Amino acid sequence: MKIISLNCNGLRSATEKGLLEFIEKISPEIVSLQEIKASESQLDLNLWEKNGYMPYIYSAEKKGYSGTAIFTKHKPVIMSYGLTHPLYDSEARSILVSYNEFTLINTYFPSGTSGEERQKIKMEFLDFYYQKVLDWKKKYQKLILCGDFNIAHTKIDIHDPIRNAKNSGFLPEERTWLDKLFESGFVDTYRCANPNKTDEYSWWTYRSGARKNNKGWRIDYFVVTENIKSWVITSKIFTDIVLSDHAPLLLELEIPLSAR
Repeated sequence: MKIISLNCNGLRSATEKGLLEFIEKISPEIVSLQEIKASESQLDLNLWEKNGYMPYIYSAEKKGYSGTAIFTKHKPVIMSYGLTHPLYDSEARSILVSYNEFTLINTYFPSGTSGEERQKIKMEFLDFYYQKVLDWKKKYQKLILCGDFNIAHTKIDIHDPIRNAKNSGFLPEERTWLDKLFESGFVDTYRCANPNKTDEYSWWTYRSGARKNNKGWRIDYFVVTENIKSWVITSKIFTDIVLSDHAPLLLELEIPLSAR
């Protein structure tokens, strides 16, 4: 099974840049998108349905902002929108789909770069989300978390760790939150596959030729529970695919027959 995750920074924009052609080439069973910035009525879902995908669109109340989507070739046993929190759900930040083999949660984490107020909201979100994760882990057991976490974990996940040490997305308390997540029975699939790999990122600012000069951050993740770590065949970043300011991620799983 192949799963793609991408912060598309506008689904209509990414589509114009070749998203569907990329999806047709990779042929994933599930596509998880963040920051879709569109309502369902603004999207041509026929293009996805022709390729065998069922669309689940979760749009923010504010037009042209945030939002998440999942396109899947397999009908989920359970599907739910939101985190049961009024602010985060107004921004349409998370979708859950559960299958017999595993449960996938696609999430767009808040950014704190616009100021102290949004950083406070981000930290509150992290605390709230961690408790949700513990609840999901008890209920579903085999989890895949994916999306734009808006946090670079370690010094090898960011082009300039010294200068960015006091910037949102690389603050000590944010990185500690990821430590806590990984210590609670989850693994970062990319880092497991590439324990010492440097200079490979998933996001670059549009300013100052950052992507051309590879001045990036690895802030997008596939995170799985320890009990399905052995299923992971591939976890990679398509750094050469330009569909937005983020790169698409691929998680490829080989699910044992005993789990099906």
